[in-house]
Amino acid sequence: MADKTAKLIRREKVAEGTMAFHFEKPSGFNFRAGQFADVTLTDPLETDAKGNTRTFSIARPPFADELVFTTRMRNTGFKRSLKEVTLTTKVKISPAAGSFTLRKDLAKPAVFIAGGIGITPFLSMVQQADQDTLSQKLYLFYSNRRPEDAAFLDTLKGLETTNPNFHLICTMTEMSKSKRQWTGETALIDKKMLNRHLAKLQGPIYYIAGPPTMVTAMRETLVSAGVEEKDIRIDEFVGY
Repeated sequence: MADKTAKLIRREKVAEGTMAFHFEKPSGFNFRAGQFADVTLTDPLETDAKGNTRTFSIARPPFADELVFTTRMRNTGFKRSLKEVTLTTKVKISPAAGSFTLRKDLAKPAVFIAGGIGITPFLSMVQQADQDTLSQKLYLFYSNRRPEDAAFLDTLKGLETTNPNFHLICTMTEMSKSKRQWTGETALIDKKMLNRHLAKLQGPIYYIAGPPTMVTAMRETLVSAGVEEKDIRIDEFVGY
């Protein structure tokens, strides 16, 4: 499949230092929830050492009529351009790729573990599961430093009310730096936390997405708890 052209229609702040960019969905652009695509600025206001292309998970589900890419707003030429170009600017989007998607075996629960901006593929998966009324049990462990940093938190809470098979467990690990109230978990995601919310650690399929250090630590935690390697999927967000 060839690259598609998509028009920027909206951008919004979804957390402190995090923005979502909404594009018209090109005709014939097909993907599975959890996949990613390359976005290329064809006429950037400025560029940087990494060039004019970045890879993003698709934060909206396949049934949506738009494509959304969400990113931490680092100080790079690419991201400054993406933030400042005029609406209706067109970009190139590569065909969707990646195997970080739900398996067809709905009998096995899926456990999602997200660190920060790693939430984006899971948002797509959970929204699609809600739309399809899947019978599969879904558990999302979502870690941020503060509520201010947690993108799409309200959307995820809403999905928990509409899908009885979806369970959301959020933790904020640096509440001393927050100006908001929080009554949920405050520890790092570890074996104890997983055990409190899951009937059994062995059996589900685990999906981990976030910064490489977090992904590595969680993978080691799961393996040491007896989870088989074949039941662990990872998606590292490097340089986001």
